[in-house]
This record gives sequence, structure tokens and C-alpha cells, in this order.
Amino acid sequence: MQFASFSDFLAMGGYGFFVWLSFGTCAVILIGILVSSWLEGKGLKKSIRDQVAREARIKQAQQEQNL
Repeated sequence: MQFASFSDFLAMGGYGFFVWLSFGTCAVILIGILVSSWLEGKGLKKSIRDQVAREARIKQAQQEQNL
């Protein structure tokens, strides 16, 4: 489909509002998923680091008790 001008492209034959609203909604949802995944991954990595450090402290305490 070819458009005569940029404003015709934006108008999308009278359906521009719905077309651009759907594109915008999709973009917001995808960005939300991306940010949510990034934050969740960051939190998971911190949780793993904390657990590894806690296990190392427990192992060290057990070794000190055995001496």
C-alpha cells in the first residue's frame, strides 16, 4: 500500500488512531516485559550470590568447630 504523503501514512485510511494505538500498546507491553525480566534476573543473581556466601560462612564455621 502506497501513501501520497506522510500525513496519509499516519491517518492509515481513517484507521490511524487504532493502528498507532495498537502499536503503542504492544511497545509498552514489550518494554514492560523486558524491564520486568531484567529486574527479576538481577534479583535472582543477588539471591544466588547471597546463598553462596551464606553457605561459605556455614562451611567455614563448621570447619572452625571441628578444629
